[in-house]
Amino acid sequence: MAVPVAFFGLFFGYPVAAIVARGLREGGRWRLGRFADVLGEPDVLHVLWFTCWQAAASTALTLAIALPGAYVFARFDFPGKQVLRAVVTVPFVLPTVVVGSAFLALLGRGGLLDELWGVRLDTTVWAILLAHVFFNYAVVVRTVGGLWAQLDPRQEEAARVLGAGRLAAWRRVTLPALAPAVAAAALMVFLFTFTSFGVIQILGGPTFSTLEVEIYRETAQLLDLPTAAVLTTVQFAAVAAILALHAWTVRRRESALRLVDPARTARRPHGAGEWGLLAGVLGVAALLILLPLGVLAERSLHGPDGYGIGYYRALGSAAGSGGTFLVAPVAAVWNSLQYAAAATVIALVVGGLAAAALTRRAGRLVRGFDALLMLPLGTSAVTIGFGFLITLDEPPLDLRSSWILVPLAQALVGVPFVVRTMLPVLRAVDDRLREAAAVLGASPLRVWREVDLPLVRRALLVAAGFAFAVSLGEFGATVFIARPDNPTLPVAVARFLGRAGELNHGQAMALSTVLMLVCAGALLALERIRIDRSGEF
Repeated sequence: MAVPVAFFGLFFGYPVAAIVARGLREGGRWRLGRFADVLGEPDVLHVLWFTCWQAAASTALTLAIALPGAYVFARFDFPGKQVLRAVVTVPFVLPTVVVGSAFLALLGRGGLLDELWGVRLDTTVWAILLAHVFFNYAVVVRTVGGLWAQLDPRQEEAARVLGAGRLAAWRRVTLPALAPAVAAAALMVFLFTFTSFGVIQILGGPTFSTLEVEIYRETAQLLDLPTAAVLTTVQFAAVAAILALHAWTVRRRESALRLVDPARTARRPHGAGEWGLLAGVLGVAALLILLPLGVLAERSLHGPDGYGIGYYRALGSAAGSGGTFLVAPVAAVWNSLQYAAAATVIALVVGGLAAAALTRRAGRLVRGFDALLMLPLGTSAVTIGFGFLITLDEPPLDLRSSWILVPLAQALVGVPFVVRTMLPVLRAVDDRLREAAAVLGASPLRVWREVDLPLVRRALLVAAGFAFAVSLGEFGATVFIARPDNPTLPVAVARFLGRAGELNHGQAMALSTVLMLVCAGALLALERIRIDRSGEF
């Protein structure tokens, strides 16, 4: 636990505490009365209520739509499965401002629905909920599907031989085994929607506002750090309470599972029902995932003179950016890949050590650390970004001019995904396998290498893919610390969207498409990695 504790203490706890203290301390005294003043305002209470209920509704809707997809990807083998699995993960790494813009083109004035049926859904909660499902669909598919693919189907078949119906066998055998993974996916979706910013900002208009939007407004626009500090503390406390409840409920349902090679559990669909389920999942993916992504690609090619690659040509020179960048915008692609690779390594080391420590169940301290690891997902990225600027600027942590600052911020978001992806599988490994290896003379390191690692290798690859993906798309903290001569793709997209003009908007769509293709290529390469059968028992 030493490395994860040090990492989170230095790069999360210290910056967040510093920015909150700067807002609530004046003249050496704490202004705690500010809490009553801010929380007594009706507008703030309305923002808090909307933040909670839209996150709950988004989570429920995402689970309802994505769980059938998780089953299809885990149990069915069909042409194009690897490509489609990579494609459905792409939305998760897109900057939220890009997601909002894509859905605005579909649901807003002049969008697809408006042109076909005269229906507009922008500035309504339905646009927000659909965009959140689009953004988080892959979280459920990959987190739940990764474990589902390794569950031995013969256990459910045995229950049916003993007289249980299909639904009863699934409810009594498979669902309890999946419960930790479902809870982990639901938690991640809730935290991402609870702190939603770009989607709310673009699709919600002036009607809807979350705590994250309000923190940004108080910090960046009104420069009211005391109010922003109060809202950050409230958000932090709410997330901590949710994580504590999650840790308690999931721990009560842990059990050792029989894990098998995923290649043995996937098969061709049988019967009209299974083919219908596959068709339904593919249809949902086409409408919910492919259509918005197609809009991005279409807008990147549609210029004032018709279709062409003019916007892409403009990305090749700094002059084409209209003074927005010191370097050619296309350089952001290489910058993002380098930063994401470094962040993935950091996240795997820190998250892997944390997951291994949490598996040992060494008392309340470790159980509390389980919840603590998820806090970066529920903490304002604006707060973290500003915290980096005001704390990591003096020796021995003078990192303001160092390139490692960006991967560190990105890894903060990647570590929770590594932990939540690996932990259910690690906890499902039967302790007797480790004990048998130790009795035969294996050292703790060899036990990990020859018992745990083969069983969790697939989860480790999924975790690496998630860490790389979220690092590519991280925007909230990176926008404050990325240097003008080394922008990342999300920062470059946001800067183009923030400037008026058709050329700037077109280049934003072009960069978004590049980000989409880079991510799809990386995830597809990950999907094609073959896992050996050493984890088969």
